[in-house]
Amino acid sequence: MFDWIPIYSYTPVYYHVMMMFSIITFLHSYSNNLFDYETKTFSSVFGYLLLIWILLYLGTRPVSFVFGDMGTYGRTYNQIVAGNQVIIKKDFLFNYFMVFCTKIMNDRSFFFVIAMIYTLPLYLFSKKYCGSYWYFVFFILVGSYMFWPFGTNGIRNGIATSIFILALYFYDRKVLMYALMALSLGIHSALIIPIAAFVVSGIYKNPKIYLYIWLAAIPLSLIGGGFWEGFFGGLGFGDDTRAEDYLTKGNVNKDVFAYTGFRWDFLFYSSFAVFAGWYFIFKKNITDRFYIHLWGIYMIANAFWILVIRANFSNRFAYLSWFLMAPIIAYPLMRYKLWNDQYKVIGGVLLVYYLFTYLMFLKG
Repeated sequence: MFDWIPIYSYTPVYYHVMMMFSIITFLHSYSNNLFDYETKTFSSVFGYLLLIWILLYLGTRPVSFVFGDMGTYGRTYNQIVAGNQVIIKKDFLFNYFMVFCTKIMNDRSFFFVIAMIYTLPLYLFSKKYCGSYWYFVFFILVGSYMFWPFGTNGIRNGIATSIFILALYFYDRKVLMYALMALSLGIHSALIIPIAAFVVSGIYKNPKIYLYIWLAAIPLSLIGGGFWEGFFGGLGFGDDTRAEDYLTKGNVNKDVFAYTGFRWDFLFYSSFAVFAGWYFIFKKNITDRFYIHLWGIYMIANAFWILVIRANFSNRFAYLSWFLMAPIIAYPLMRYKLWNDQYKVIGGVLLVYYLFTYLMFLKG
């Protein structure tokens, strides 16, 4: 649908359009009240505009190695279509789903389906927990730092985390929730980290424990150096050598994580959600059981990433917590009356949050 856009301009267009959304929302927040009918109408109209645009723009992009792993998936897909035998030794759920799709659709349609699986759970989550104001949460989700890279490059990781979010949509229906978590694990075995964090934070419900775990991970990582990469790499996370390669091999990926070492910049980025949870829970005394559990998942999963922060491809592990940053920051803003002129705060938070994504894109 958007093939008229030059392939090397395709990703920049996404970031520029998202910047336009954020500026319009910010300006709207300074001329309206959060509880006005006009604001609810704005949220609905812009929410569906954004949802449709993301689905079409992400889902109908050209199949190209310009988008990283998409090219590999596309090549494998067309090999299966051509009748070539592909031996499946791991990632069974995703790969057998891909084989099934080859029987009924071409590669472009397959990637559109993947975009739907990746995006629609974010819409459902936002709609359920934030009602009329779902657009603001959805924007932060799709405007997050790693949303586009994991929708175009780290595709399997991306859809696995979206299915995990869909599981949280069914938080009050435990059987379905756990079934979806198992599905996310079957798509990408690294989801064992947020799933384990979900279990731990469900058992230990004191949010101070999550904060202590996160804070303790920083000196442990600084002191331990490469010990943690080797230790966790040896565990493998049920994915044979992939996890070990991601954690212990030298850097070969020239992307935004193009150098290893203790990444103070991305620790700072991670602290956005840490501060948000601390502020809402301890300063604003929010006792929402779901929110505290959500913050616990993030804090434990992010603490794991801090321990292996020096690893090549550590973005793959960072995303296992970062995909929850948006609801942690936005959920209380939409569900609770916290300040006067709250809509102005929401508009400012949304703009600043996306500005980090935008500046990192310009920097790259």
